[in-house]
Amino acid sequence: MFGIPLYFGMRGNTLNWAIGFIAGLDFLLFGYDQGVTGGLLDLPSFVKYFPKINPKEEGISEAEETARNTYQGIAVAAYNLGCFLGAVFTIFVGNPLGRRKTIFWGSVIMTIGALLQCCAYDLPQWIVGRIVTGWGNGMNTSTVPTWQSETAQAHARGKLVMVEGMLITAGITISYWLNYGMAWIGENEVSWRFPLAFQIVFALIIFGTILNLPESPRWLVMQGRDEEAIEVLEVLNEKNRDDPFIQNEYRSVQQTVKEMSQGSYRSLFQMTEYREFHRVALAYVCQMFQQISGINLITYYAPKLFDEINLSENNYPKLIAACNGTEYFLASLIPIFIIEMVGRRKLMLIGAAGMSLSMVALAVSYEQLHQPEKNMKAAPAQIVFLFVFNSFFALGWLGMTWLYPAEIVPLRIRAPTNALSTSANWIFNFLVVMITPVAFKTIGYKTYVIFAVINAVIFPIVYLFYPETRYRSLEEMDDIFKKTTNVFNVVHHSIKEPHRFDKYGQLKPEYAEEVRRQSIKEADADDVHEAVEKAS
Repeated sequence: MFGIPLYFGMRGNTLNWAIGFIAGLDFLLFGYDQGVTGGLLDLPSFVKYFPKINPKEEGISEAEETARNTYQGIAVAAYNLGCFLGAVFTIFVGNPLGRRKTIFWGSVIMTIGALLQCCAYDLPQWIVGRIVTGWGNGMNTSTVPTWQSETAQAHARGKLVMVEGMLITAGITISYWLNYGMAWIGENEVSWRFPLAFQIVFALIIFGTILNLPESPRWLVMQGRDEEAIEVLEVLNEKNRDDPFIQNEYRSVQQTVKEMSQGSYRSLFQMTEYREFHRVALAYVCQMFQQISGINLITYYAPKLFDEINLSENNYPKLIAACNGTEYFLASLIPIFIIEMVGRRKLMLIGAAGMSLSMVALAVSYEQLHQPEKNMKAAPAQIVFLFVFNSFFALGWLGMTWLYPAEIVPLRIRAPTNALSTSANWIFNFLVVMITPVAFKTIGYKTYVIFAVINAVIFPIVYLFYPETRYRSLEEMDDIFKKTTNVFNVVHHSIKEPHRFDKYGQLKPEYAEEVRRQSIKEADADDVHEAVEKAS
């Protein structure tokens, strides 16, 4: 294509990492838009055009201030509502379009939305722009984890999808530092128009490269394009098609697609031997938990939270928010290196426990800061535990909820399930972002108490109901759920079921021999079939 070599000339691990980084730029966009908006809300050049979402205007009544807090929450959360609509839309178009084309068109739609935002002169246009941008990002975030999981090797899948989580924090960090720099411009409109327009750069990279990356081999088999699927498996694994590993991968995918080809959207709610609804529920609740943990209470409104600690001079709230984003980014690097060693369940449990305790500390320090006689000694604790919460979230829940749903569901409903579970992420994201300004205005420190309790409840639910997927191929999870008889024993089966692959991604000898015997058996069957055809 235009003289560019197929897959940009990459193979094997290099190609796998390219898929992770290039497609994962959508998650950078997601993080960027989360972070950039909160830093614009108090800029004089911004509130000049959008006064209806400025609750700090002098001379307004308390009722008007409350109303503007509500308007602000709705306007900021409009992006998440668009993401929800885009995720639901993907349930119906994801499989027909394919993984790459869905991401391509999602990126085009995001670009249109970003242009609407940065050129806005009134609130309705800005809100419409946020909804359109969100629609495109909802399509992408519903598809990227599926595409990533279906192209990655089992032993590297966790690391590669964790990169997507890291890119979210990278986007947040970039937006925070850009906001801090732009805050010194004064009343020049470029201070908010440029940050909104800058996201177009990342969208251009995505839709300019995505169609020259490999399609999911599993999706290709579903479409009957078996030869292309084998070629993709060869390139991704740098092995010849005669290699036992490639034969096993292809056969596993082919058998699963053949066995489950009769799936429909109704299958999301069925309970056959594959326990579809059980797995859909796990994926959906996992995404919901990420958002009701309260992370976007901090991400979207970090400058506003720091501003309430008497740090309004010299743009200190934006500076501390930028430092918070940088620490958040550094913490997100840790799971990339330990996800396969520690496992999914343990990281989710550690994250939930740490987030709950952090919210308790935030509630206590916030209450002290808002007493009639402010206890400013609590200010450092408020700052520290905003950092600590982000660290625990990055460790256990940031990238995990984009990885886990793609690992837990069967192939025939993987695309619609990931779209549905992603819609949970966005609708609860919308809820948290919308209510945050009003919650702090009306119930104060109790806002943190609510999220502390929610995170405490998440811990036992994960422990009891969420099976481990570490070192498991996508087809192995089907076998585990076939042996499951109720929601309480799936964890037991995930622990007891032998692994087919070792920690290096190599097929274990006993299974390699089984693959060899199966190949001989199928070859003999083909010879018999060919002889019968000749005789007839």
